Amino acid sequence: MRTAIEMRDVSRIYTVGDMTVKALDGISLEIEDTSFTAIMGPSGSGKSTLMSLIGCLDVPTSGTILIDGEDTSGMNEEELAYIRNRKIGFVFQHFSLLSKLNALDNAALPLLYAGVPQRERRERAEAMLERVGLKDRMMHRPSELSGGQKQRVAIARALVNNPSILLADEPTGALDSVTGHEVMDLFHALNEEGHTIVFVTHDASLASECKRIIPIKDGRIADDGT
Repeated sequence: MRTAIEMRDVSRIYTVGDMTVKALDGISLEIEDTSFTAIMGPSGSGKSTLMSLIGCLDVPTSGTILIDGEDTSGMNEEELAYIRNRKIGFVFQHFSLLSKLNALDNAALPLLYAGVPQRERRERAEAMLERVGLKDRMMHRPSELSGGQKQRVAIARALVNNPSILLADEPTGALDSVTGHEVMDLFHALNEEGHTIVFVTHDASLASECKRIIPIKDGRIADDGT
């Protein structure tokens, strides 16, 4: 099986005033292509830092990170932005939708940043919103959508560039349990279609739905549940 994500002895240290905080301490792991992996840990465990590094939103203090075999550790911001836009889709807990844009324009944003022509942006965003069950809500703004519908728009936005890797940071945290399970069903369907999904959560019941759980504690892998 091909490796989608590989981390080799990765540490991330932050300096806050005169304090030094080691958010990650020598993390090494491999995540296979088309897998469904949960990164689970309490607040402050380092799981969100780990997600930021995998998503090329941050760079390690030391160590090596490979995304689809490409070493991103020494990339500049422009190179990291290219990897983010082409290979990685992001889904966040609080949706991160632009309130003045309708669902269609929100879903199409990554294509705008990638320089895709307007007509193609619209066609691809429409297809993705239909894929997540929002065919009849495309012209609605976020204030006119339910929590579950907002998260589906966020998932459509994450998928519109057809990334190989989907990163989800507590994507059901702002949803009720029934809607949360509906969103999880959608993640399972996307995984079956071949997307590599990495799911950050503190919820053991949600993590148990994933094929693999990587517990994080104090910036280290507590027990790699391969």
